[in-house]
Amino acid sequence: MLDQTYWQRAKALDGTDGHAVVGGSNYGQGSSREHAALAPRYLGLRVVLAKQFARIHAQNLVNFGILPLEFMDPAEYDQLNSGDILVLRDLRVKLPQGHILIENRTRERTFEACHDLSPRQVEVVLHGGLINWVKHLAAMEHTSFSPARKL
Repeated sequence: MLDQTYWQRAKALDGTDGHAVVGGSNYGQGSSREHAALAPRYLGLRVVLAKQFARIHAQNLVNFGILPLEFMDPAEYDQLNSGDILVLRDLRVKLPQGHILIENRTRERTFEACHDLSPRQVEVVLHGGLINWVKHLAAMEHTSFSPARKL
């Protein structure tokens, strides 16, 4: 279902920690272009929680620093409503493990989500996207460069 008011609600959250989108099966199918991830990221999207992702779209989300998570139990999808406040704790610690506990503060319940990201993809997401990750690698390489060392 297309949400015609998404951009307005997303812009209203400007200055917060971001927001999440909840989707069904084959989320992102047909939207494998980069701008399908870039524009929502610009609006503050940080997490997409879905029953299942279209492969190329999930990779584009990672490239722009958006975390693609899947419900461990797809029935949890029906327990969420628009406006629910979801909290992901200890993400930097839990993300490499592949399982994330999500607290729905609005409904006072928790549920699990998972991902199948590679260690490299986890790093990209944690750095806020591919550009930031490459910038970080370049900075690390630069600081380890010794002018006394001949190339």
